[in-house]
Amino acid sequence: MPGLRPMISFHNLVKRYGEKTVVDQLSLDIPEGEFFSFLGPNGAGKTTTIKILAGLLLPTSGDVRVNGISVQGDYRQAKQHLSYIPDQPYLYDKLTGREFLEFVGNLYGLDPRDGERKIGELLEFFEATDYADELAESYSHGMKQKVVFTAALLHDPKVIVLDEPMVGLDPKSARLVKNLLRERARQGATVFMSTHTLSVAEELADRIGIIQKGRLIACGSQKELRGAASFSGWLEDLFLELTEEEEGPSEALKPPAVA
Repeated sequence: MPGLRPMISFHNLVKRYGEKTVVDQLSLDIPEGEFFSFLGPNGAGKTTTIKILAGLLLPTSGDVRVNGISVQGDYRQAKQHLSYIPDQPYLYDKLTGREFLEFVGNLYGLDPRDGERKIGELLEFFEATDYADELAESYSHGMKQKVVFTAALLHDPKVIVLDEPMVGLDPKSARLVKNLLRERARQGATVFMSTHTLSVAEELADRIGIIQKGRLIACGSQKELRGAASFSGWLEDLFLELTEEEEGPSEALKPPAVA
């Protein structure tokens, strides 16, 4: 999406644990309104990258910015623009879903009446109203995931970051989430989603980045990736071809440098 300002910017991001480099010189801009899918095999560095973006890990070097604000330099300000939905939903067992949502609304400084309205609307959307006043300790994984989605959307974030968001959701709920995310992107939110479910990326993403051994080895729309690789098959086959290539991708597949 040329011409649009970047809402997420990775600049020479590096994360090392001892001698092991998990994220290696990642540079990437993601503009407002883009649905970006982040793919890679297990251990490629996806979750580490997402945790740095969400402010849960510090990088070894480099910088991540959300709406122009350095996550490491001013986390609280950056967090006002961002929501993070992890692969494992965590709630406070001794709070009801509604109490947890009210607590999150207070953290974001929402007016209580406005927060109550948004909570009601989102619970209804996710079909979670019936159990919202039960203790979270009784929830299934999918029920917890719906409450976490509700919490993440309360403050109308400009950037939505998701790590395997469809895990534990039934097909109907997964469809609701996909429709919601696409609609939020159409309204101008930036969606950054890591997933192993390639069919979800194929269905939703405007652009796809593929990470392998901490390096971004390919980035572009599905059409661009297939064209650069002279490939006409399914995304799954393209993904396997790229990540199994020992010598790395051709120059045509490498993402452009970030200015």
